[in-house]
Amino acid sequence: MRAQTRPYLSLKDYFLEKYGRRVQKITVALPFTCPNRDGSKARGGCTFCHDGSKPSMLTPTVPLEIQIKEGIERAKRKYGEDIFFFVYYQSYTNTYADLQTLKRVYDTALKFDRVVGIDVGTRPDCAPEEVLDLLSEYSESGLEVWVEYGLQSANFETLKRINRAHGVSDFVDAVLRTKRRPLKVCAHMIVGLPNETREDVIETAKLIASLPVDGVKIHPLHVIKGTVMAKQYERGEFELLSLEEYVELSADVIEILPQSVVIHRVTGEVDESLLIAPEYCKPSMKNEVIGRILLELERRETCQGAKTSYYLNRST
Repeated sequence: MRAQTRPYLSLKDYFLEKYGRRVQKITVALPFTCPNRDGSKARGGCTFCHDGSKPSMLTPTVPLEIQIKEGIERAKRKYGEDIFFFVYYQSYTNTYADLQTLKRVYDTALKFDRVVGIDVGTRPDCAPEEVLDLLSEYSESGLEVWVEYGLQSANFETLKRINRAHGVSDFVDAVLRTKRRPLKVCAHMIVGLPNETREDVIETAKLIASLPVDGVKIHPLHVIKGTVMAKQYERGEFELLSLEEYVELSADVIEILPQSVVIHRVTGEVDESLLIAPEYCKPSMKNEVIGRILLELERRETCQGAKTSYYLNRST
């Protein structure tokens, strides 16, 4: 276990330690779907999801190679030439296609010599052995490969309410099978889901901490226009967390996560034209939210891993 010198291990710090320079993620969008949208498991998608979580500036109809090239050019203009890149397959379920299609998609990243890794966003019920084997081939060729699984909550009743159409056991199974290979796993959790208590949030964090998970994204629940959840919110079916409540719960989660887990995110933001609430999920407030979480950890005189009971061997 590394010595704890920071409140938590951020993705930026992890990349800097490993590569000695900034590593920028290039987010791309593909014309995929999800099994809880196409009817194979459910219809309508997750109640909180807008357009497959696709960033507003991306269009799946633009060829993937062009999306990557333009993303690299934007990053170089902002951060300079001396940077590396990850290609982040984010929107919808990026393992939900036939192997030939997936290989073509992942191979595109290999055309760019400063790309050092790929990051594949998917669901825990969409990780068949043959796809994990395919992803392992990229790892074995020298790329760093992350697989991001949306858990969101360890409460099965919550998963049903938000129409995830998978269970907690699917997540556990996917993590264990993925970690039999030279792949890294990032888990997503949402803090503030309808009807959840602090105990639910803590239990989700403990489940993640008990598994060989390499990274975590912590998101506050936010309501986006045009979603099922937007209608539920407008009907007054649930309340959102205040910024103070979110900061406290995020600090609770960070204390539980083992020190070796890379914390990819501690907040989430969405374009103001789409956001209904809360206000702190506006892009302009991202740094304030992060700063408030850091201040809360400082106030507690605590840090990542301070309250974990799980000491797994996370050598891969």
